[in-house]
Amino acid sequence: MISLLFATGGVIENMQEEIIVIAQQVADVPRLSGWAFRTVFLAIALAVWIAAPMRYASRTRDARVAGPAPEAQVVAPENLPRHLTILVMVGVTFVVLAWGLLSQGWDFDHLTALFFVMGVGAGLVGRLGFSGTARAFTAGFRDMALAAVIVGVARAIFVVLEDGRIVDTIVRGLFMPIADLPAAVAGIAMMAAHIGLHIPVPSVSGQAVLTMPIMAPLADLLGMSRQVAVLAYQYGAGMMDMITPTNGGLMAVLAAAGVGYDEWLRFAGPLMALLTALGVVAVVIALAIGLQ
Repeated sequence: MISLLFATGGVIENMQEEIIVIAQQVADVPRLSGWAFRTVFLAIALAVWIAAPMRYASRTRDARVAGPAPEAQVVAPENLPRHLTILVMVGVTFVVLAWGLLSQGWDFDHLTALFFVMGVGAGLVGRLGFSGTARAFTAGFRDMALAAVIVGVARAIFVVLEDGRIVDTIVRGLFMPIADLPAAVAGIAMMAAHIGLHIPVPSVSGQAVLTMPIMAPLADLLGMSRQVAVLAYQYGAGMMDMITPTNGGLMAVLAAAGVGYDEWLRFAGPLMALLTALGVVAVVIALAIGLQ
């Protein structure tokens, strides 16, 4: 659980810059403007994000973990070079992956081939042999089958809503009533609307493209800075991405880790609620100071 929370936290931290750039571009707001304001609240959120799972870990620590490592988990000295070699191979793979994505325009086919080569190489270095490596791949496929099905189901929900033009109706129903609200309340209402919309629209970038053409002129109509509208989107859609059941990536990770969605929701839900409240505070302060 703790590793899942830290891993997904890293994903959110890396994702925020991307979704902000997209949202600001669509809303015709200077790129990366307001970065100082967001950085302050990012630092607070990271402190909360780190403190909460550490507290949980200390309260649920297994006494056996603090003792000596079981003999089976100790790496024999003669096996250490192979372990280090495999670790280096993994690191090199991710370096090549970053190079391919950033400069060569690689897609999923290239990434699949890259990780396949790494997996075969790791199996051979680990002295599994070709047969053992093939069996390890088969076991991995079996473990990931459920995750693949869940990703497909989650994606199918969005495809049905999008192709049926149901998403447009949902967007209109969520955001049009905000036009009748005072500016001080409208910012919070925008954030709440983004939270609700992120279930049928689990793509954060897709949600930015879908909603910001409506939110930007709506902010102008309310006498509100477009920067605040971008913040409402970021804190609503970005944080909701961690618990929305239609997020195929999240559901795949949970399935691969053997963690039920209800169990994850009980664990991460209170923390997400706390961070969402922090987002509300940020939006209110941005409205008060007239953040541009």
